[in-house]
Amino acid sequence: MLELGERRVYADFADIRQYHEAVARCHAAGATIHLATPRIQKPDELGIFRLLARQTPDGVLVRNYAGLRFFREQGLPVVGDFSLNVTNERSSAFFAAAGCERVTASYDLNREQLAGLVTAVSAGSDSHPRRLEVVVHQHMPMFHMEHCVFCAVLSPGTNKTNCGRPCDDHVVRLRDRVGAEHLLTADVGCRNTLFNAVPQSAAEAVPGLMVAGVRHFRIELLDEPAAEIERVIRCYRDLLAGRVSAHEVWRMLQAVNRVGVTRGTLEARRDPLAIL
Repeated sequence: MLELGERRVYADFADIRQYHEAVARCHAAGATIHLATPRIQKPDELGIFRLLARQTPDGVLVRNYAGLRFFREQGLPVVGDFSLNVTNERSSAFFAAAGCERVTASYDLNREQLAGLVTAVSAGSDSHPRRLEVVVHQHMPMFHMEHCVFCAVLSPGTNKTNCGRPCDDHVVRLRDRVGAEHLLTADVGCRNTLFNAVPQSAAEAVPGLMVAGVRHFRIELLDEPAAEIERVIRCYRDLLAGRVSAHEVWRMLQAVNRVGVTRGTLEARRDPLAIL
């Protein structure tokens, strides 16, 4: 997590036992930590929420409305994640009224729509762009499913009660027709998410978002080596501090990441009559 003047980490693990150590390490380093809920919560899975609350985090990154209600009742600060699908000022105001200290802009927004959301929230009487959090660097989740590939392919078991947790010991990547290898992960509820191999960067949109009043920016990482993580974070820190331009950050990220970066849905709209 990158913020102006604050150090915050969001943690999301497949093994819920890792959260306790993550909280201890962050606090020892002088950072705050929010633990992430699963994206889906079923009525018989409330125990996952109770275990997360028991780790005494500084807050929770909630990915569904059930999590929002549960953790607000526990008195924990909550941030709404992208899966709440905040795309306009009304949804932003709704989740703010429900108790979110801020909400993450939906991944469904393109660059122009994201700018429109910031403008609309700024004009609202009950909200403010400082309530918005924008993910400026992430491997875009391509799909999220109940079916567990780890259990089906790497275990003689049939479900989470007898699979032996092969997700703890194996890395699974799905190779597409052009050779890109997309990482598959399992969450604490044994649901799988496939992430795009090429990270998306909104570096070139950051200056405009800052001028519009956005102050909370987030970097999401998967399995990058420590050295690469350090370089990526340094790039965005320098951008937020005004030490480098957005173009320079884009060029550095192309060199840093193993598979490059893409502007993805946040690419600026091109003139259809321009010569490419």
